[in-house]
Amino acid sequence: MVDLRRSEPEPLPGPPRVARKHGLADELLAELAPLLAEDGIDVDRLEALDLATLQAAMARAVERRNLALFTPVGPAREIAAATLGLVVESILGNDTVLAAAILDQVQPESHDNSVATVASCIGMSLGLLDHWMTGQAPQAPGALAANTRLPEGHWVGGRSATDILVLAGKGRAFRSLDKLIAGQGSHQLLPGGALALAAAVKAWATLTGDPVREVIAGNIK
Repeated sequence: MVDLRRSEPEPLPGPPRVARKHGLADELLAELAPLLAEDGIDVDRLEALDLATLQAAMARAVERRNLALFTPVGPAREIAAATLGLVVESILGNDTVLAAAILDQVQPESHDNSVATVASCIGMSLGLLDHWMTGQAPQAPGALAANTRLPEGHWVGGRSATDILVLAGKGRAFRSLDKLIAGQGSHQLLPGGALALAAAVKAWATLTGDPVREVIAGNIK
């Protein structure tokens, strides 16, 4: 990604891309093992379970795993907040090349929390928007949802940002993660979440008269 701004509209999303990775099933099962154990299921004895019981347990474990991935806490949340704050400030400062460069540094994983992750940034942006737009954040302007508009022009992640804002106005953006990712892909949802967050920050600053930088510092955390 060179620039968040596009010279032309985004192409329509194509069909989901399927990539096979050797050992992926074993890796996922290892990650899910502690969550399955909470349901009393031993991953070394899965053959003893009937299919319906196994599917239900796997669904619950995957849901809890995804919730943890997309809900950063502690240092992971701090670095995600810092990253999103820089991206939002760059977008609203019309330095969209810098915004793209910062997003390009976001990684799929970070075991030492040295960089923000895709999941933490997506989850945080959607969670914040849900809270801001529905009055769950008492400091947010009451008319924020009605006054939030995406910046004019064509944007990377523009379609996903539009979907996010509609869902956030109903408090359902975070709960719709699976559908958003299936429909847009995380590669579009990451810039889309940041773009939607920038639009909300701009509307917030306009409604309250507070500087953009203060809105970012006080609320993207």
